[in-house]
Amino acid sequence: MSPKSKVQTLKSKTEDRRPKTKTVIVCLFAAFAIFACSSGNATRREFNIAESKSYEASLFRQNCAICHGQEANGKEIDGKLIPSLRYGDAATKPEEEIYQQIKEGKLPMPAFKNQLSEAEIKRMTQFVRRDLQGKLETEN
Repeated sequence: MSPKSKVQTLKSKTEDRRPKTKTVIVCLFAAFAIFACSSGNATRREFNIAESKSYEASLFRQNCAICHGQEANGKEIDGKLIPSLRYGDAATKPEEEIYQQIKEGKLPMPAFKNQLSEAEIKRMTQFVRRDLQGKLETEN
């Protein structure tokens, strides 16, 4: 077999593989895209407090936003970092601990038992867990 015919044979084999390789790559990309779009938290839209007309969002704006920030992402006040209520340590706390912190306070956070009713404290606890953290009531 001449060198030219060997090159042409190799060329034709390589050309035969190209469509298969492209198809495999396209299929892998499509599978990845479908997986990425279908994962639960990846597509969850973050709750926007400023746009919400809910009673809990109103309570948050009146009582909590001054320290925790307009969207509960935390902020710095006088060199002290006030934590996010959406992520980090707050997201690992069980519902009962969040409830107690709102009701009784924990320095430097003040207690709200004299400003909010028992029902409002419970609603704010659920607001933090459900709306800000995206957790179901049964999750801890």
